Amino acid sequence: MLTPAEFERLHRPGDPLLLPNAWDLASARWLRAAGHPVVGTTSLGVAVAAGKPDGAGETAAETLDLARRITAAGIPVTVDLEAGFSDDPVEVGAFAAQLEQLGVVGVNIEDSDAAGRLVDVALASAKVAAIAAAAPGLYLNARTDPFWIAGATDAAARRREAIARAERYLAAGASGIFVPGALPAETIAALVRDIPAPLNLLAPAGLTVPELASLGVARVSTGSLLFRIALGAIGSAARELRAGTFTAPSGTPSYEEVASLG
Repeated sequence: MLTPAEFERLHRPGDPLLLPNAWDLASARWLRAAGHPVVGTTSLGVAVAAGKPDGAGETAAETLDLARRITAAGIPVTVDLEAGFSDDPVEVGAFAAQLEQLGVVGVNIEDSDAAGRLVDVALASAKVAAIAAAAPGLYLNARTDPFWIAGATDAAARRREAIARAERYLAAGASGIFVPGALPAETIAALVRDIPAPLNLLAPAGLTVPELASLGVARVSTGSLLFRIALGAIGSAARELRAGTFTAPSGTPSYEEVASLG
C-alpha cells in the first residue's frame, strides 16, 4: 500500500503524476488494474451517483463510505472534500482525521462555493490549517479557483489572486496547490515560478500532459472527465443499439475482465 510520504514523492515537477479520478469502487479498481499507482475521487461523480448536487456540501457520508471501500480494497486514494463539507474548520479537520485513519493518502479542498464564488480566504485558510493539524500525515492539496469561477477580472488579476491564495494555504499547512482551468502556457509558467509547492492542473487544460510537464507541473488530475466520458459512452451505445449501427468500441472489457474485479 502506498504511504502518504510515497504519494508526496510522486509529485515531481517536470514529471507529473497523472491522477485519474474514480466515482465508485469499480472505477477505482479498473484504474488501479490499468497501472495507476493511486486514484483520486471526483466530487461530481460521487454526488451524481448519490442523486445529490455537486459542490453543495451534501455528500460527506457518501465520500466517507467510498473512501472506506477503496482503502479496504487496498487501493491508494486521495479524496475530494469539495469545500470541506462544513464551514466549521473543526468539523473539517475531524472529517479529514477519519480519512487518515482509513489509510487515505491525501485530500483535496477547494475555495469556492456552490454558487461559484470564491470564499473568504481567511475561512479557507482556517480549513486548511485544521486539516493539517488534525490529519498531519495526509498530502493536503489546496485548490484555488480564480480561473475556475465566472467573473470579469482579467487573467493577470486572476493569476495574482491565485498566487496570493496559494501563499496563504501553504502557510496554513498545504502540501500542494491545485489551480483548475484552461490556462495558457505563460500563465502556467508563472504559477510554477511563483508558487513554492507542487502545482496540480486539470486535464484537459488546453495543453497535453507532456506540454504541462515541460512547464514544470507536478500533478495532472482528470477531475470529472472520466465520469463524464463514461456517461457519454453509455448514451452513445444505447442510441446506436436502437439504430442498429452499434459496434463495441475498441478496448471495451469483456464480462470476465469486469467480473474479475469483484
